[in-house]
Amino acid sequence: MSKNDREILPQDVLPLHYDLSLEPDFKTFKFNGHLELSLDVVRDTNTVVLNALDMEFGSVSVIIDGKETPANSSNFDEEAQTVTIEFPITLSKSADPVLSIDFIGILNDKMAGFYRSSYKAPDGSKKWLATTQMEPTDARRAFPCFDEPAHKCTFSITLVTDPTLTALSNMDAASEVIKDGKKITTFSKSPLMSTYLVAFVVGDLKYVESDLFRIPVRVYTPPGMEERGHFSAELAAKTLAFFEKTFDMPFPLPKMDMVAIPDFSAGAMENWGLITYRVVDLLFDEKTDGAATKERVAEVVQHELAHQWFGNLVTMDWWEGLWLNEGFATWMSWFSCNNFYPDWKVWQNYVVDNLQSALSLDGLRSSHPIEVPVKKADEINQIFDAISYSKGSCVLRMISKFLGEDTFIKGIQIYLKRHKYGNTETADLWNALSEASGKDVSHIMDIWTKQVGFPVITVEEDGTKVTFRQNRFLNSGDVKPEEDRTLYPVFLGIRTKSSVMEDLTLDSREITLDLGSDIDFYKVNADQSGIFRTSYPPSRLAKLGANPQLLSVEDRAGLVADAGALASSGYQKTSGLLSLVSQWQDETEFVVWQEMLSRIALIRNAWIFESPDIADSIKILQRELTAPMAHKMGWSFSETDGHVESQLKALLFSVAGHAGDETIIASALDMFDKYSKGDKSAIHPNIKGAVFGIAVKELGAPAWDVLLETIMNPISTDEKNTAYRNLGRSNDPELIKKTIDLLFNDTIVKPQDIYLPMAGLRTHKEGIVALWKWTKNNWDEIVRLLPPGLSMLSSVVSVTTSGYATPAGLAEIEKFFKNKPTKGFDQGLAQSLESVRSKLSWVKRDTSDVKKWLKESGFYSKDSTRL
Repeated sequence: MSKNDREILPQDVLPLHYDLSLEPDFKTFKFNGHLELSLDVVRDTNTVVLNALDMEFGSVSVIIDGKETPANSSNFDEEAQTVTIEFPITLSKSADPVLSIDFIGILNDKMAGFYRSSYKAPDGSKKWLATTQMEPTDARRAFPCFDEPAHKCTFSITLVTDPTLTALSNMDAASEVIKDGKKITTFSKSPLMSTYLVAFVVGDLKYVESDLFRIPVRVYTPPGMEERGHFSAELAAKTLAFFEKTFDMPFPLPKMDMVAIPDFSAGAMENWGLITYRVVDLLFDEKTDGAATKERVAEVVQHELAHQWFGNLVTMDWWEGLWLNEGFATWMSWFSCNNFYPDWKVWQNYVVDNLQSALSLDGLRSSHPIEVPVKKADEINQIFDAISYSKGSCVLRMISKFLGEDTFIKGIQIYLKRHKYGNTETADLWNALSEASGKDVSHIMDIWTKQVGFPVITVEEDGTKVTFRQNRFLNSGDVKPEEDRTLYPVFLGIRTKSSVMEDLTLDSREITLDLGSDIDFYKVNADQSGIFRTSYPPSRLAKLGANPQLLSVEDRAGLVADAGALASSGYQKTSGLLSLVSQWQDETEFVVWQEMLSRIALIRNAWIFESPDIADSIKILQRELTAPMAHKMGWSFSETDGHVESQLKALLFSVAGHAGDETIIASALDMFDKYSKGDKSAIHPNIKGAVFGIAVKELGAPAWDVLLETIMNPISTDEKNTAYRNLGRSNDPELIKKTIDLLFNDTIVKPQDIYLPMAGLRTHKEGIVALWKWTKNNWDEIVRLLPPGLSMLSSVVSVTTSGYATPAGLAEIEKFFKNKPTKGFDQGLAQSLESVRSKLSWVKRDTSDVKKWLKESGFYSKDSTRL
């Protein structure tokens, strides 16, 4: 798709500066707005076309040389989300026109544009605040604008509010006056920036501040939550200083505010100087929140701060370059996190998190290239996925390893300095990295960003000679010849006992190497830096599995991940994966355990609708694999426990407990009993999710009621979300119905959290079926609550359809959506259905193989007493 195919605004006039005033009304949930937009006339015209949605215009005029001329008409096109304003005079190139518009907008409940958000005040009353979410194309809901990233402008924002409320925007307040009972806050003029980064927040807000950076760094929250903001405020201040040094580029704004928003559709939004967050992704308390939550908050905060340079200062020219924003911010958050918390070993976690997310989605036919062609607005939300974020960051990690980290950072500095306050394409980044390294980076990287998919490297041995052959990988395993034409430049990274062969690149179909004495031990893709799967002969996989001490932590986790993916897609047998993980019972590293147990859980889930013998036998395997180590490590936590050690304890406790370990179940129920009687410290935050889930499964309704009470009166947002996720753990029909009924109860489950109670329901077949029936029976209401133009509908469709892995279930879902409009979630639906088909093929192909291995290994049982 060429640039000419993009559906963009006419270029007759271009924006120069927005002077915008807004006054929100919390009684009518509307806002009054006045805009004065300075224009640059490119071609003489008597019409101006802007983006505008869900607003009414009052007075519209153009001012030229002090003379005001009213518009003839303003015609809205709801489908195109534009308004065409016609004037009785011609706007000429020699003029400096200013477009003046009075308008009224809706302070909506869709978490888009300028919207309202509610929270419960300390006195129990319901309170409101107003906030924004402009990305990707919802600034047009807040004010008439040229809502495209290439149209960078300066902004002067004024907010008219109740005097008791706090008003925030991207810049610092230049003046604040009280007039006619209203507070008028005028903010300093902004630097050049895109409309999707404009932000304002109005509400009763409290803050904590860090003085560790040269400008104010504050965390704002609704009253009563502010003390949980200290961790993020301190981390943000230190991170800003770190990024200034790393990028050799000062942060250009006069302050940095971060705000916890009670209703928020994403995780966070990088608005320049005013970052907004989902509450659970910003606030953290050592006493009530676990290690995983701390890591998540740190990663999100550093991700958004990286955007202040990469995305805000330098911005993609169009949405197909989204990965330039998100891929880099993701990579940079890991780079930064590793600097501040080396004991977290985040680059190990990368292998089982970012890399696997990328490969899982990119193994689908319905995936898309990193640089995905985008034609119009309603296509944009669907590319905020694991390709833009995770695969994008994996490509950057791969090139940073290839060039060397110092050279990579030098190239980033060149890129930022050359394009600050401007817009870029991917080629601009490659040019800067090429200049820094002296290597032709675009020649290497264009294939990775412009082509969909990745390869599987098949290894064949003949004596000391080894042949490496690349082919397109698909989760379904049925690659067609026309899908297998791309040859990726693959850095093989072969690890031997003595070294890593870092300079070997496979950019042809195959290559044969004589490894000589190194044939005794070698492993492809050292530390899993490359974006590919490796398929070994069964004998080589067995040798690698027998020598884990020769492999790095990343290698061990990657070996399991590849074996799991190759089994589920038919490139190898599932018994190979099971043999590999079953011999690593003494493994000590968290990320390796995490990947092992994740792959075993995927097997159990794939067979969940089959006769129960295999799923139940896999449960026995889970228990007998994890219980010894869980008992050895224990499930009490102290300040001397390391961050990663705490996560491993929690993981083993959870899996062994849910797999039926009686000692852990008894301990969990004892903790839950104390908790339910008022001792909120009885359950350590690291294992609260496991205890909640075990209690609901074992105790049923009484535990469900305790979790509901926790949701209504939590000690933290993290605890509330943990309760949400475990409500559906029981397969009792009555409790399934009670959980399902909460999904539309917005006094208990906000629309932003609708997918959270679905998590427990997806752990058993009864819940999976109930979720799909709910979707089918309530489709019109779901679409009303979560409009297709926003991102959450696609997520809900994926969650409620992807688990229904039966032929009848697949046919029912396909029939239901066949004649329904799927605009806005068609890609997510296609990916979900493709995943179901792959699971069905896996079950059909490997049932006898899995059953045979379980029997021969002593795990197969139809006797429920073993469970």
